[in-house]
Amino acid sequence: MVDIATRVWNHKWKIDPVVRSLIDTDFYKLLMCQSVFRNKPDTQVTFSLINRSDDVRLAELIDEGELREQLDHIRSLSLTRGESTWLRGNTFYGKRQMFRPDFMEWFENLRLPDYHLEKRDGQYELTFQGSWPEVMLWEIPALSVLMELRGRAVTKHMGRFELQVLYARAMTKLWEKIERLRDLDRLKIADFGTRRRHSYLWQDWCVQAMVEGLGDKFVGTSNCLIAMKRDIEAIGTNAHELPMVYSALANTDAELAKAPYQVLADWHEEHDGNLRIILPDTYGSPGFLRNAPDWLAGWTGIRIDSGDPATGAEAAIEWWRARGEDPRQKLIIFSDGLDTAEIETLYKQFVGRVKVSFGWGTNLTNDFRGLVSDGWLDAFSLVCKAVEADGHPTVKLSDNPNKAMGPAHEIERYKRVFGVGAQTAFDVQV
Repeated sequence: MVDIATRVWNHKWKIDPVVRSLIDTDFYKLLMCQSVFRNKPDTQVTFSLINRSDDVRLAELIDEGELREQLDHIRSLSLTRGESTWLRGNTFYGKRQMFRPDFMEWFENLRLPDYHLEKRDGQYELTFQGSWPEVMLWEIPALSVLMELRGRAVTKHMGRFELQVLYARAMTKLWEKIERLRDLDRLKIADFGTRRRHSYLWQDWCVQAMVEGLGDKFVGTSNCLIAMKRDIEAIGTNAHELPMVYSALANTDAELAKAPYQVLADWHEEHDGNLRIILPDTYGSPGFLRNAPDWLAGWTGIRIDSGDPATGAEAAIEWWRARGEDPRQKLIIFSDGLDTAEIETLYKQFVGRVKVSFGWGTNLTNDFRGLVSDGWLDAFSLVCKAVEADGHPTVKLSDNPNKAMGPAHEIERYKRVFGVGAQTAFDVQV
């Protein structure tokens, strides 16, 4: 096992690039990329960095030259033979050859496109433009780089013993969480923490701790490189990016109203089983479920990623019942800002009523709260989103208005089209 504190103390950054591989990314990005490669390969998109935590002034913490060096390194990466063999030959979600030969041939020859970087008012403006299948693969590594460089900036002035104590405390903190979760007999939980992790080495340590501490209650990791390296399941389905871009491409309000369901119709053609998970909240979960076609009720489950999770789960249960489905045979995945207390509460409320699973993200792989004075290592809310598609702005409404994004006039239009009324706002922690 890597001695992380000593590695940080002795760092020559070139030895440890932040992103080590093109598959140092979330599994759902590769699944979505294959779908986009098949259905929308020529769509031109723009992705942009969005720092929701204005008080974390990244351009004042992270050296621009170091950031460019890391981004340029990512552009030099390509799949290794071993990575390609794993993707082509491994079994994912019970299916062999999840990734089609034409997609794999394209991916094996891919180098990520260029980026645009500038400073503005203490923040970095980082954007990526080009064809959707290529540009979408920047999202996770870009976030990982910025999160880890911020951590390196904070820790680089710490002494050897200070670093040893810091990581010992962080390890103890995580292990105490794992010990609490052991008491949940039918728990199923996965690592969803790649995008806002403290570092690659720390995420890898967290996954190893979960494997040892939780056994078969730990069902896998979203990180493909760690899944391959540790021989565990790669976990993930789809995300808001798909309906956001499909919706931006709609020419009329009628087409806009159908766009989120067209996404899932395309997905339905490619995947079955536990990959058929609905993410209903892009434009408000109540309206999505109200207008959903009947065939979607036959899907395996739903992921709850914004708003009050218990309210969202209860609504899903009632929706299944109304459509003649048995909720006890359905899966609900909770994934929004979870930590042990929320996991315990939701588990106790819903276990036995539905199949329950948890995607544990930032509070698994980046919980240094209270370990450094003034909160300099606390996680913060950083995202990288598709903001434009074929010249049209994208919009996300969410079940939490504090997560909404897009031009104000387009947000109002989307609210009208999708019938979104008053919403309760929740603080966005991560």
